[in-house]
Amino acid sequence: MEMRQLGKLWPVSALTLGGGGLGQIWGATTRDEAVATVRAAADAGITLFDMAPSYGRGEAEAVMGAAFDGHWPEGLRVTTKCMIGGRHFPDVAARLEASLVRSLATMKRQRIDIFFLHSNICPDGYVYGRDPDFAHHAAVTLSAFTDIVVPAFEKLKKKGLIGAWGITGTGLPRTIMEVLRSGPRPAVVQAVTNLLDSPGGMRFYEEPAEPRNIIRTAQNNDVGVMGIRAVQAGALTLAIDRKMDDNEPEMRDYARAEPFRALCREIGEDPAIVAHRYALAIPGVDTLVLGVKNRAELASIVDAAAQGPIEADLVGRIDALRLNFQIPRMPIDGEDML
Repeated sequence: MEMRQLGKLWPVSALTLGGGGLGQIWGATTRDEAVATVRAAADAGITLFDMAPSYGRGEAEAVMGAAFDGHWPEGLRVTTKCMIGGRHFPDVAARLEASLVRSLATMKRQRIDIFFLHSNICPDGYVYGRDPDFAHHAAVTLSAFTDIVVPAFEKLKKKGLIGAWGITGTGLPRTIMEVLRSGPRPAVVQAVTNLLDSPGGMRFYEEPAEPRNIIRTAQNNDVGVMGIRAVQAGALTLAIDRKMDDNEPEMRDYARAEPFRALCREIGEDPAIVAHRYALAIPGVDTLVLGVKNRAELASIVDAAAQGPIEADLVGRIDALRLNFQIPRMPIDGEDML
């Protein structure tokens, strides 16, 4: 397994095992198969595991606890996350610590290597036009992040409960990049990394997504990058493996990606594999988080990564499809857009 430096922290495997598949977000699996997948990932050389209590309502973290039963192999590192919103103030520090302590107990760990804020970060006074209540549940303003969240993270570091902290970079792009440039800087950012440049259903703001600018900004400021959504929640695979409405962002992306699947048919390749190899080659990505849910899916991507960098001419053919245009803003109810 190729190793890459994660920002200023430590080397990690180029592939990270994510908790979405283990928590059955990306289709059905079983606890036994998920546990076996975790162990197979470690055997394959994966050194970083990306979890959150929200993945399957604790199921992904329970899988991690069952896989190693408190006896984690040396060199394996793990993350977890906590989502906060306006409703959690002023008791943010207590919520972060309570969530962290639960995750530690579930995964049978004494310390988390990276603890992520799993919320949007937005400018002060920003209103989410589509859903004004979103900020109440899952967003923090830049000033609240700087003045309240960061000190709470630093306190957890001093207690020895976490080694570092990071952010999920799916909030307002300009605010995410401001945090990465001017600080307080996270050690790591999780950034959308796919050939569509699409965050799909994770995009709650109206402005264009700028994932490659976020990755570039992180790289320029020594912030580690964990790439997420390599197959955009299934939109870049042969078929979505769960029931979804045609109007959901992932299904719209699936339709938009048909030229990519046609190209993969032409060259005789699995689109999911090509999408992962493409994402691994995006400059500035230190490790790519996998959403696999079983050993077969894991093995196919590990084998693909072992093939090395994707061919430059294939990258050129994919980019020539022009699939990564910015998605136009959809009108808010009652609004006319010309």
